[in-house]
Amino acid sequence: MKELVFLDAKTVGDDLLLDGFKKFGNFISYQTTLSKDETIKRVKNANIIITNKVVIDRDVIDSASKLELICVAATGMNNIDLEYAKSKGITVKNVSDYSTNSVTQHTFTLLFYLLGRVRYYDDLVKSEKWCESEIFTNLDKPYHEINGKTWGIIGLGNIGKKVANVAECFGAKVIYYSTSGRNRDNKYQRVNLNELLKSSDIISIHAPLNDKTNNLITADKLNLMKKDAILLNLGRGGIINEEDLATVIDSKKLFVGLDVTKNEPIEKNNPLLKVKNRDRLIITPHIAWSSIEARKLLVKKIEKNIEEFLAGGENGKRA
Repeated sequence: MKELVFLDAKTVGDDLLLDGFKKFGNFISYQTTLSKDETIKRVKNANIIITNKVVIDRDVIDSASKLELICVAATGMNNIDLEYAKSKGITVKNVSDYSTNSVTQHTFTLLFYLLGRVRYYDDLVKSEKWCESEIFTNLDKPYHEINGKTWGIIGLGNIGKKVANVAECFGAKVIYYSTSGRNRDNKYQRVNLNELLKSSDIISIHAPLNDKTNNLITADKLNLMKKDAILLNLGRGGIINEEDLATVIDSKKLFVGLDVTKNEPIEKNNPLLKVKNRDRLIITPHIAWSSIEARKLLVKKIEKNIEEFLAGGENGKRA
């Protein structure tokens, strides 16, 4: 009987989602695994490891003498020593395209919060100030429509394309910057980064963190952006220099929505928590990917990876 160990099941939520793993063998689920020693102890007899963010390095791999398969409960695999796993004949499988709809939706959630000045108007009503108004409405914080605006997308992968499609439905003109330099989508105008920053009213980031995107957006880039522009980061926190961003938010009228930060959870000394113009910034705790539907699909795709591996022998290992 195979032993399956999920090291950080809390990252996918409700344990009821995980019942399907029991059909593969002895399934052991840990809510969190917070140290390397814990990891080594827990995977000692595992044939299959499931991990979202727990690091599986060569020490962990060496400690798991029965290990055949590592399933990453995410798309990114930077927490796995891929080369060492390969050298040991251990298969590593990730999951892609499970959160496209969820991240797209959250992109617009952040946008509408900032664009519609939602926090200000919600506070206005709940503070009972609107009760004292002489007119039926309030125009203190004017807002704009998406229609007719230029939307710049940094990273036109599956999520970037979905966001582009929705943005077009609202009447936006979409342009994009390819972080890899390889993407040449004929549907949208490809521009260099500086041009995108200068000409866009709304910018959303949907790129991975790598050598080409790390610290991509610094103070000089932020200062190229239009006054009143909106910047949304749904990619990875390290793409934007957070110290520079905090400074620019307080020195320039720029609106920012973030679902990711360089270190997660965010650290208490992060300068973004100390900006003066808090109404220009919304930060959510890396939840864009995590709709109930997306998490259910994630678990199903992990199950499929295990099924294909167990059924396919060597072919399964190469899948």
